[in-house]
Amino acid sequence: MALFDVLPVDKKYYAENLADFLPDKIFDAHVHIYNKPKADGEISNRTVTWPSRVADKNPVEDLTETSGLMFPGKKYVPLMFASLEKNAAGFESANEYVSKVSAEYGYPALFFAVPETPPDELEKKIKKGGFSGIKAYLSYAPGYIPADEIRIYDFLPRNQLDVIDKNGWAVMLHLPRSGRLRDPVNLAQLMEIESDYKNLKLIVAHAGRAYCDSDAGGAFDILKNTERMMFDISANTNDFIFEKLIEKVGSSRILYGSDLPITRMRMRRTERGGTYVNLVPRGLYGDVLNDKNMGELDAPEADELTFFLYEEIGAFKKAAQRTGVKKEDIEKIFWKNGASLFLN
Repeated sequence: MALFDVLPVDKKYYAENLADFLPDKIFDAHVHIYNKPKADGEISNRTVTWPSRVADKNPVEDLTETSGLMFPGKKYVPLMFASLEKNAAGFESANEYVSKVSAEYGYPALFFAVPETPPDELEKKIKKGGFSGIKAYLSYAPGYIPADEIRIYDFLPRNQLDVIDKNGWAVMLHLPRSGRLRDPVNLAQLMEIESDYKNLKLIVAHAGRAYCDSDAGGAFDILKNTERMMFDISANTNDFIFEKLIEKVGSSRILYGSDLPITRMRMRRTERGGTYVNLVPRGLYGDVLNDKNMGELDAPEADELTFFLYEEIGAFKKAAQRTGVKKEDIEKIFWKNGASLFLN
């Protein structure tokens, strides 16, 4: 029995919109794997809970099955890292699992880091585990800092950046603060990292968490002046944001990323008052009444919903067509850019 159903609506969407658009090889720069249930609930009320409705576990075997179901006929290579954990013991086992399957499958991986780890210890763990860098997440900033006041350096301290830079490793960064990409503190610190750390590979996840049109502000007019900063498009379906990203940053610094397993969700994303809302079939993901980021649809509209992952790539295709992106640039975004960073 398959891990999940691929329905006629999914096969039709893939065949008509994605099969010829995507290159034969896909590098997915943003994938979570975990062989036990994820941490329950919000961690310090700093992150949304709806992703936990999609997959209680995502071991590497499920990931390989997922890629085969969702990308039929394509070669697929993921960049893997663990998911959120509530304590140090959880992090140890989660990172150990990622290291183990990375070695077994030959897939590159990042170490999920917390800010209190001393830099020398962090360096040893990355080298021992065969990791290519770190994933840094806003939830692990000190608990006394209000969510809207978290700065990048609160969960990605400079002493860790020094180690990453020295070794030429990668950083997968999830931006904090409700202003997301447009927030002036975020932009100032992104530009500082670009200026101060010439050797590390900085990847800004989810196109800066700019899920709604208003999340960008004037950010791209500032970020167009960067030279090395990369952006993945994971779990984002906003073609307006993708269009600005293509125009201002260019195809050589955009990475395809999925954020699997959550993009197995059957949904369509919309925007209400500057907040993104995932519209899903009624009842499919439990009671979502009190979740501001979730909404429900009934048949026949619900019957036309396909995978979040397909919606993401479809939105990027729209932006690519409007901006005249060439086929060779699509190959860069969906394969060569990631492969050059992590497979050489």
